[in-house]
Amino acid sequence: MRAGARHSIHLASVHVTLAWAAVLFVGVAGRAWAADTHVWPSNNGLYRVSYKSDLDPIEINKIHNWTLHIETAAGDPVTDAKIMIGGGMPAHNHGLPTQPSVTKNLGHGNYLVEGMRFHMQGDWEITITVDAAAGHDTCTIPLKL
Repeated sequence: MRAGARHSIHLASVHVTLAWAAVLFVGVAGRAWAADTHVWPSNNGLYRVSYKSDLDPIEINKIHNWTLHIETAAGDPVTDAKIMIGGGMPAHNHGLPTQPSVTKNLGHGNYLVEGMRFHMQGDWEITITVDAAAGHDTCTIPLKL
């Protein structure tokens, strides 16, 4: 085989590999959540919410970030939402020890939440309030630490 032909085959192979990588990346960026990720419906059924913590498992007294994924009831990513984060320990009648907030819209229904911290073990509830095109709704995520 001529050197030029080998070079052309190699380039074609590289292009196919890059094309598949792009398809996989777009798929991951568009739906970054694994099938085993738990998803919570919002109170009125407008949205579905899931999260990933940059600490796994979540540790007591460590400030960390979450990536929220918000989608419509039909599974479409919610873009450009206004999101409020709240929560606490209902059994202890106190809120979160920090004021976590969404600091960046990551696209494809993903939002960066900075400032998460839990200062004690027990049952927590995280409330995610979403204002977007489908309307205003709240989701409660139970969390046992």
